[in-house]
Amino acid sequence: MKIEVLVLGGGREVGRAAVAVRRDADERYTLFDYGISFDIDDKPVLPLSIAPSKLKAIFITHPHLDHVGAAPLFYVSANPSIYMSKFTAITSKLMIGDLLRISGYYLPFEFLELDAMMRNAKTFNIGDRIEINDIIVDTVNAGHIPGSTMFRVEFKGGESILYTGDVNTIDTRIVKGVQHQKLESEVLIMESTYGMYDHPPRERVEQLFIEAVKSVIEDGGIALVPAFSLGRSQEILALLAEKMLHANVYYDGMARDILELMLLYREYVNRYDLLEKASRVFTQVRDSSMRKSICKEGGSVIVTPAGMLKGGPALYYIKRIYDNPRNAIMLVSYQASTTPGRKLLTEGVLESGGARVRAKVFWFDFSSHAGASDLLNFVKQVKNLQKVVLVHGNEDSIYSLGYRIREEVGVDFASPQVGETLGIEL
Repeated sequence: MKIEVLVLGGGREVGRAAVAVRRDADERYTLFDYGISFDIDDKPVLPLSIAPSKLKAIFITHPHLDHVGAAPLFYVSANPSIYMSKFTAITSKLMIGDLLRISGYYLPFEFLELDAMMRNAKTFNIGDRIEINDIIVDTVNAGHIPGSTMFRVEFKGGESILYTGDVNTIDTRIVKGVQHQKLESEVLIMESTYGMYDHPPRERVEQLFIEAVKSVIEDGGIALVPAFSLGRSQEILALLAEKMLHANVYYDGMARDILELMLLYREYVNRYDLLEKASRVFTQVRDSSMRKSICKEGGSVIVTPAGMLKGGPALYYIKRIYDNPRNAIMLVSYQASTTPGRKLLTEGVLESGGARVRAKVFWFDFSSHAGASDLLNFVKQVKNLQKVVLVHGNEDSIYSLGYRIREEVGVDFASPQVGETLGIEL
């Protein structure tokens, strides 16, 4: 039997994940993710199109926009079933709604299609088994953020594919790492974001972060922590609740809404006690007058989106603290090459020709993606594996990891480009 893997997005690139699979005898595909990326002008870039009539079902791994941001497009003219965990469903609506408010002019769908998508959403608990016509889909924790899911699809003849989405193998305060000891699949479709690099030990990163925050506070400065609204902000708040409970900590923007949702869906959260403590002890920023007063108050920590300084309340704060060397901007998220955050790290300014930032600038590797060695070890644990398809990574990452898989696991890999259909004989 032959399995067809059609890469609509995320082939030799990071972002706009979208992969469709089917047996060669089938007419319709099972689609995993349908996300967006952003071009150099910060305009959304969608995956290649596929007719809804060609889809058996859609499965969404998690609610980050690079995996779900384009999914409402299918509901312009159709109503396909879309499967996601309960937490992914509620947060996807929030994330895509925010995208529409900011970039709606450039998108081929509106709130009407988002609402239609949510009406067609079929939610599950991680660990559930889903049967659709002639396929069986097992849902497995991916360890990336709360509610993130890997999907193992078993076809009628018993052959199977495992699609990871974004995956992490270590426990964090907000989610347990992927449990992979019992996984079995002939084909593995896996992310390779960090296929060239290993992350430093998480405990060491946390220690350095806490030491830096304490130093800024003791000096009477403001520690601004720009962080992704979904996942990273809550992880930082949980860390501060454990290590610096009595610090003067504020959190702002969509980080507030996501924290409240995590408290409602506690079954998806690893250290619920720390998030509950953060919510109870730390202070939500509720209006502009409060933001203004916080900027005059030394010895405090502010956790807020956007993680790459492309927008959100972080821009308000940074404009008011950047010129004081007692303050610090503590980046805890990946900084894409075209973002203000990357420019700040490499050039000490937020924009070309802009004023030099006098506040201290730090970057801490709080990644929610597995590093190269962890990805390799994950591959080694998948039983009966015959082929690895690497996506969601640049070419250097893909080939670096792919050659290690070939040499150390004895399984061949493929690296399809966007638009390519890969045929795998089983």
